Amino acid sequence: MLDTLLVKRAQKQDKDAFVRLIEKHKTSLYKAAKSYLGNEEDAADAIQDTVLSAYEHIHELKNASYFKTWLTRILINHCNDVLRQKKRCLVSDQAAQAESPMPENDREFYELIGELPEDYRMIFLLYYGEEFHTSEIAQILDINENTVKSRLRRGRDKLRHILCY
Repeated sequence: MLDTLLVKRAQKQDKDAFVRLIEKHKTSLYKAAKSYLGNEEDAADAIQDTVLSAYEHIHELKNASYFKTWLTRILINHCNDVLRQKKRCLVSDQAAQAESPMPENDREFYELIGELPEDYRMIFLLYYGEEFHTSEIAQILDINENTVKSRLRRGRDKLRHILCY
């Protein structure tokens, strides 16, 4: 409810309301970007671009209750932009980059989903880490909801296999 009010205020050019919205969701943005991109610098770039895009286009958001979904979709688009740039520049030495400190209770989760194929990881992060519904994840990732459900099921099977053997 508070998000909806803040979004409506932000849509009326209230900068403080927009800052409060971003502050509220910054941890979710960071977790998603870090999981998607794998390193601090790229995650920070994607988040910065996301915040700017959201600020510039918040007036286009039709339903204020979908702010988090909308914001996450913008982040995913910017993460994909970063990945495309990296491919073009042939920058591919992520293994040499230092791991960022992660809260201990999150470390196991991220290590575990790191074992999954890339197209499963973001779905697991959004579903289990950010508690989005499958329909919201489908909208965010621009894929069919049944694809989300099947990747969740297959991902669980893969993790079960990893954990049991």
